[in-house]
Amino acid sequence: MEDGMSGRAPLAAGIGRSLRIYYGDSGRAARMDALYARFLRPGALAFDVGAHVGDRTACFRRLGARVVAVEPQPAALRALRLIHGRDAGVTLAGAAVGAADGRAALRVNVANPTVSTLSEGFVAAAAGAEGWQGQRWDRVADVPLTTLDALIAAHGAPDFVKVDVEGMEDVALAGLSRAVPALSFEVTTIHRGAALGALAQVAALGPYRFALSLGEGFDLPDEWVGAETIAQRIAALPDAANSGDVYAVQDGATLVPARGAG
Repeated sequence: MEDGMSGRAPLAAGIGRSLRIYYGDSGRAARMDALYARFLRPGALAFDVGAHVGDRTACFRRLGARVVAVEPQPAALRALRLIHGRDAGVTLAGAAVGAADGRAALRVNVANPTVSTLSEGFVAAAAGAEGWQGQRWDRVADVPLTTLDALIAAHGAPDFVKVDVEGMEDVALAGLSRAVPALSFEVTTIHRGAALGALAQVAALGPYRFALSLGEGFDLPDEWVGAETIAQRIAALPDAANSGDVYAVQDGATLVPARGAG
């Protein structure tokens, strides 16, 4: 059982690893702030879907946005409560996001919980893939499912939605029935079909422009392009690219001018 005393030490070690990765580099935080400041002004509302240990939530708060942070992993949710639980500008939701309300089996990677996933396809794709050797999804947690539409009904319409759910981006965005001003979703090259499906979901909501940012460089190209061009770029990514994010803004939306990372 995931919350039993015998299971807490490995989970705590995995969460500790995530905290070191995501909070241990001040330069990373500055680059992140510079990117998301393009989308969020003070007083805006952001959804952090797949919040994990909340580094994006922290960024959004530094920018003055209110945040709904959504995370299904009990151990990560405990960390979120410790870091953000006393902040009135942050609402924590202990759930996964999918196409419909319900329950789901979360495959937990105890040693590397940032890649825990609901997607059996993602786990299968990682087996034997370059750069994924040794990854094990060794526990299963039964978690509640909500939808982006339900989150909007409960908390209001967001100005920006970040979706990072390890190969379930298309399923998460299937639960969104209205366009939002801007959003992002993760791309992984081992399971890029989920990103292509997510792209189709977003394009069906209305006219959007797209940009692709690889890795965690937190940079965006000056050129924003249509869905077909981004689909071609996702399909053409070398496996070694590993991951990145697609950013989408509604046609006619004006981004805040880019600023330096400090």
